[in-house]
Amino acid sequence: MNARQRRGIVLLLLSVLCAAGAFAGVLSVVDDAESKVGPGATAYRLRADVPAYRPLTEVEDSFEKISMPRRWLPATAVTDLRDLAGKIAVTPLRKGSLLQRDMMVDRPQLRPGQQEIAIMIDAATGVAGKITAGSRVNVYATFDGKEQGAKPVSKMIVSDAQVLAVGKLTPFDRDSGSGTAGGSGSTGGATTRRAGEAVPITFALDTKDAQRVAYAESFATHVRLALVAPGSDTAAGGADRTYTLDGDK
Repeated sequence: MNARQRRGIVLLLLSVLCAAGAFAGVLSVVDDAESKVGPGATAYRLRADVPAYRPLTEVEDSFEKISMPRRWLPATAVTDLRDLAGKIAVTPLRKGSLLQRDMMVDRPQLRPGQQEIAIMIDAATGVAGKITAGSRVNVYATFDGKEQGAKPVSKMIVSDAQVLAVGKLTPFDRDSGSGTAGGSGSTGGATTRRAGEAVPITFALDTKDAQRVAYAESFATHVRLALVAPGSDTAAGGADRTYTLDGDK
């Protein structure tokens, strides 16, 4: 073996050693990165806005599946869309946000003996954007005095009613002489039409309270909802449930 061949062998061995060293360095970097990042996990990100109080099973196409390091995943992150069953968004969900369990709550459910009833409530006077699914409200109705000499009267027709759902604003034309959503009760003579917006509100009520609400929607001049603070005692006696101006002292 001449000197030239020996130099070639030495260079070849050096190249092998350098390649082995580089490979070992890459493995070390990968191992270090994996030790810091850890294994991956499945999560879901919003690819579209979701309005508040929307049942989440109705908008599953608004979520996209992603993978991210488990150690960076919040403990509240949703990792299985089956967790959305029976849930509604508690606040508006924004595109690009990571879907988490604290963004949702259980949809209010009926108790034994209750039934769902939905009525249209005037958006300006009855809801004002404050009432949501799960709210507790008092329902007030104002009736015109239809007989000669009769005085208008305001009544609390239902106390501490549970709201199951709040629908979308719906434009409508209201007859001032016909009973409609929080509008005017039946009166004689000509009617006028005026534009407005109403919101369908679904309540969980027993049979008697459901009848009261249905009657008020049909015949009351106005139906209004009053939001009840959590933990408040809304019980009212008979005298406190009816109001007339003449009786106010």
